[in-house]
Amino acid sequence: MTLQPFEVRPVAGRIGAELVGLDLSSPLSDDVILAIRQTLVQHKVIFFRHQHHLDSDGQIAFARRFGPITAAHPTLPPLEQRPEVLDLNYGKNHGYANYWHTDVTFIDTPVLGAVLRAVEIPPVGGDTIWANTVTAYDDLPEPLKTLVNSLWAIHSNAYDYITEATHLSDYFKQYRETFESTVFETRHPVVRVHPESGEKSLVLGGFVRRFQGLSQAESEDLLRTLQSYVTRPENTVRWQWQLGDVAFWDNRATQHYAIADYGDQPRRVQRVTIVGDLPVNAEGESSVAIKGDSAAYNGLLAVAS
Repeated sequence: MTLQPFEVRPVAGRIGAELVGLDLSSPLSDDVILAIRQTLVQHKVIFFRHQHHLDSDGQIAFARRFGPITAAHPTLPPLEQRPEVLDLNYGKNHGYANYWHTDVTFIDTPVLGAVLRAVEIPPVGGDTIWANTVTAYDDLPEPLKTLVNSLWAIHSNAYDYITEATHLSDYFKQYRETFESTVFETRHPVVRVHPESGEKSLVLGGFVRRFQGLSQAESEDLLRTLQSYVTRPENTVRWQWQLGDVAFWDNRATQHYAIADYGDQPRRVQRVTIVGDLPVNAEGESSVAIKGDSAAYNGLLAVAS
């Protein structure tokens, strides 16, 4: 029996753990990768401090050990000469990630997970919060569980969280136009079964536009209620970034929120994402794409992996 190749330090009671004793820029054995994957599934988001030797190539190589890599984003441009990397270079224009979401649920195969590397961090602020959508489902009272077990939600990027702003800067207008340059719309089960753990988790977040069979007003009220279970403090972990940190989250069982509390200070992180699968509910019914084709996003780099 192989001993655990790293130390696991839980960061919060229900979600999050720091893995100590690994250099992600060095070659890692298949056994170590398997142990990391098992820890990820258990803790939902895992953190690695002091990965100063890891560059974008190493980040890509590490992420690829867990599955084929997606393009950087379905609509947003990648880092120059790195089609796998989404460069999130924040500063005063940092208001487009401070909302609760699961990554790219507007396509039919949301990513399996994401590896995020801290490139430039403000001296104060800029933390990220993750929420456990498995324990959120577990916390629901039985009448709500009965409702959501058979409920479907329509997710889309046709408009995002900044749409409700009354005054948009030119930067945000341009960002929104790019974000919506190809419209995607997908029907997901509100409750999916995790393909590795078998746990049930809520598929919600900022890309939900409405629930099938409910009016817009009813959808908004229900979404607020369900999201309140996801974002309860008991279900969350808050990570205070340091330069060289890496976070790796299971996108199938989490939501996250980047806190925009650092003024004009620079904040730059880079993300690589792993191809996901179709969410499936307990009855074996899977998500369905209504508008938009995710094949290019998922297939552009899969061959190379």
